[in-house]
Amino acid sequence: MTPAKSISFDNTAIAFANKSDAELFMMYTLFATMNNNFLVKTGGKLVRKAFRWNLPVKFLIKPTIFSHFCGGENLLECNEAIKKLAAARIGTILDYSVEGENDEKSFDATYKEILATIEKAHRSENIPFSVFKITGLADGNILKKVQEKIKLTEAEEKAFNRAYTRVITICKRAHQYGVRVFIDAEESWFQETIDQLAIDMMTRYNQDTAIVYNTYQLYRQDRLEVLQQDYQEAVRSGYKLGAKLVRGAYLEKEARVAHEQGYPNPLNPNKAATDKLFNEALEFCLDHLDQIAFCAGTHNEQSCYLLLRLMEKHKISPNDPRVYFAQLYGMSDNLSYNLADAGYNVAKYVPYGPVEAVMPYLLRRADENTAIAGQSSREFNLIKKEMERRKNEKNQTK
Repeated sequence: MTPAKSISFDNTAIAFANKSDAELFMMYTLFATMNNNFLVKTGGKLVRKAFRWNLPVKFLIKPTIFSHFCGGENLLECNEAIKKLAAARIGTILDYSVEGENDEKSFDATYKEILATIEKAHRSENIPFSVFKITGLADGNILKKVQEKIKLTEAEEKAFNRAYTRVITICKRAHQYGVRVFIDAEESWFQETIDQLAIDMMTRYNQDTAIVYNTYQLYRQDRLEVLQQDYQEAVRSGYKLGAKLVRGAYLEKEARVAHEQGYPNPLNPNKAATDKLFNEALEFCLDHLDQIAFCAGTHNEQSCYLLLRLMEKHKISPNDPRVYFAQLYGMSDNLSYNLADAGYNVAKYVPYGPVEAVMPYLLRRADENTAIAGQSSREFNLIKKEMERRKNEKNQTK
């Protein structure tokens, strides 16, 4: 194994090497805004109203927050982002981030778009994964009834079978092309249904290598145990387990619904407990790498450093295809670019879709950057540090 070079996530020269001074200033302005909770909340409400009233605000949104966090409005527009990331040896995960209308027309449109991302990944060495949400293909209410073992009506049964066929077709196409595909995690009230669909697909298509990956949200108290159980099932049934590890995306919603409906909150009591479970999941996956391929989807520097140490301990090569790091496009470039520069497998989630349809995603990103302790401040300070470094460098050359 070639020893990995020392990595510092404070190295802003590498983190922002592909950003011009103008792009860096745009990022500075954007994250300065997201550091202000009042501006994020007020601005979000105004943007929602503007789109609802069909006001011409797209020309303001697209070149700013949209271009920073999204690849484009369609697959063709994503080519520039894919190319720029590839220049830094970072892969792209195309994420169709349009939130559907929960009807068959919307499900079919999303289904076709996911197949198109798999086709594009098949033709490009720079797109290592595709991704989809089950609720983009199926009615969440039906998924919930299946989880609760409530008998479906005849119409619901047919709708669920159509959704199941969409999932099979997507995973079969991915298998035919050798394109790995993530099934995203969602809310707890139908996650078990999603888990079962993922296991069904892994049983079919992960016989030789991990093509289908399920997602484990480690902010839930039971997810490490579920990961371990899924590993045992993979061993028994003779297929490779694909696992994407994340902390979680529905924290406030999960807590609110649990409170409203009077059942125990499924989430960990605090962030420290989530960090502990996430890191234990990293260790478990590396301890069983003969049967597991995994992606660490994290913006947490300490978890990344831990995974680096564990890979070194286990003598796992930085470019071993069974281990990936992933971050969201427009965030944590200090992680992505420094890891890739050191030879590790890294990919960015690159959302795309029409501006107005992707706005719910963008507003969540802004809220999360404000809500996550220190996230936008960390990004903002790194950008300031790089601007200062470039200024000093220019002064020295005068």
